[in-house]
Amino acid sequence: MFRPRLVALDIDGTIVHGRAGPTPAVLDAIGRAARHAEVMLCTGRSVFGAADALGQIGLSTGVTLTSNGAVEIDTATREIRRIETFDIADVLARLTELFPGARYAAEHPCVGQRVSDPFPEGLLAGTVTEVGLDHLAAEPTPKLIAHWPGHSPAETRDRAGKLDTSGVTLTLDHELPWLTFVPEGVSKASGLARVAARLGIDAADVLAVGDGDNDSEMLRWAGHGVAMGQAPPEVLAVADSVTRAVTDDGLAHALNRVFG
Repeated sequence: MFRPRLVALDIDGTIVHGRAGPTPAVLDAIGRAARHAEVMLCTGRSVFGAADALGQIGLSTGVTLTSNGAVEIDTATREIRRIETFDIADVLARLTELFPGARYAAEHPCVGQRVSDPFPEGLLAGTVTEVGLDHLAAEPTPKLIAHWPGHSPAETRDRAGKLDTSGVTLTLDHELPWLTFVPEGVSKASGLARVAARLGIDAADVLAVGDGDNDSEMLRWAGHGVAMGQAPPEVLAVADSVTRAVTDDGLAHALNRVFG
């Protein structure tokens, strides 16, 4: 039976659905897994967003990967242990040509977000400071978000296919017209591989669970990658197995099959 030494979990669409917290079944399953293996979160959220989830789940040891792997924090203290940033000026210039009317947010680590224009309430964690498009690239950032209001995720994906992504790593959201950029070569998979190597754990001994485009590389890299039931077809295709949807406690079902 597969018994992982390290378990990597996405947050949104995996541990939680929408703005609801983790269900008792999911919390119980994560707690059981943590008694047998190292459990860590790997999320596209910022440090602030991840901290909310850590508080709900009760994890207090090891490290957490945020910003699609660009930021590594100490799970207990929330302090940044490693960060990779990039200059967003070039990619912003490419984006403004292809995505007229888009709004942009550059992560300001441990503070919040610097934005070009107001974002819908509740989508960004921490302090949100409107600086305008011209000043958004004044500081390097670990993560840039482009939100294209009034357009569908499918339309956003089609338009993104025309984008020059040299120098960056792009992932797309399957529920929102949302593009996320981190430095080239950075992903949840790259961060997870680094943490596993530091712990002396092989990829074959890692279980990863996720539902989004930003989880695909992590699911491929891990010894066993589990896709949530509501994941889009391209994510389901790269997983080793598929569990139930997040609305049906899919994570609990997946973890209990291994640790139950």
